[in-house]
Amino acid sequence: MLNSIKSPLLLSVMLSITLGLTACSSPSSESSDTSTTADTASVDKLDTKFLTIATGGASGPYNIIGTSLSEVYVKTFGVNSKTQTTGASVENVNLLTQGKVDMVLALSDVVTDAVEGKNNFDQPITNIQQIAVLYPNVVQIVTSKKSGIKNIEDLRGKRIAVGDQGSGTEVNARTLLEGFGITYDDVTVDYLGFAEAADGMKAGKIEAAFFSSGLPNSSLMELEQGLDLQIITINQDKLKEIIASKPYFKTFEIPVGTYGNESAIPTAAIMNALLVSSDLSEDDGYKLTKALFDNLDGLKTAHQAANDISLETALDGMVAPIHPGAKKYYDEQAAK
Repeated sequence: MLNSIKSPLLLSVMLSITLGLTACSSPSSESSDTSTTADTASVDKLDTKFLTIATGGASGPYNIIGTSLSEVYVKTFGVNSKTQTTGASVENVNLLTQGKVDMVLALSDVVTDAVEGKNNFDQPITNIQQIAVLYPNVVQIVTSKKSGIKNIEDLRGKRIAVGDQGSGTEVNARTLLEGFGITYDDVTVDYLGFAEAADGMKAGKIEAAFFSSGLPNSSLMELEQGLDLQIITINQDKLKEIIASKPYFKTFEIPVGTYGNESAIPTAAIMNALLVSSDLSEDDGYKLTKALFDNLDGLKTAHQAANDISLETALDGMVAPIHPGAKKYYDEQAAK
């Protein structure tokens, strides 16, 4: 009887030991899997822990597209990314140069000035590099139909909004006016962002305003609802003369129906640039560039202007030195 009791007991003990050994081996296997997962995840991390993107005014395409891009970087890399609302191009380049932000959107004319150390920049800026050429910023000079203003020359003597001081809008407004023989001494200038300029137009406080952005501009779409809006055409022959010395400009037409217009409107455009600090590692530059183009559909959903961002045109008209990580990505794509 004792033997009959011992046998089941012995079997039970042996079974427990076997299960115990099996259980002990399981964590080792799980640990190996976790390690593999961690190694894989590390590939999707950035060297930098923070990624602040300087954009522009709250209602502008810069801010909308920049916010969408920031969300892509958070989702893809788990990085602490956010956007910073600014006065746009000139301020953005200065913030990047000072190390206060990590990535910026800026107009190519402003970037050209920064690289060459002209106009708003006392000396050449050497610590910025370009990730991509983005979409065209379209110069939209607006007035009311009752104003009697038909072309740029008619702006002489008028009160006009030229964008936030130091913005890309203000820079190309001044350049275009000068190209048509008008200086700020010949007009009354108000430094107003998009939303404020639209409000000024509604209230009759200003007679015309420059909006330089991707199409369509949300402030102009709102303004169209409450004002008999007219967009001033830019003489293309004269513009081509300006382009001879300011090659970052290009001829452009605002498509039919953008703002209820029945015909295309000849104007000017300047390409936007996506810039980073030259301190950004090559690996991070590669990953950020790749994530941009891997997620273009989401950016296009965020704002229509992003429809003009493409891998095929990302190198056309670069005005700052290319970041080595971005170059690596483009070389890789070209080899496919």
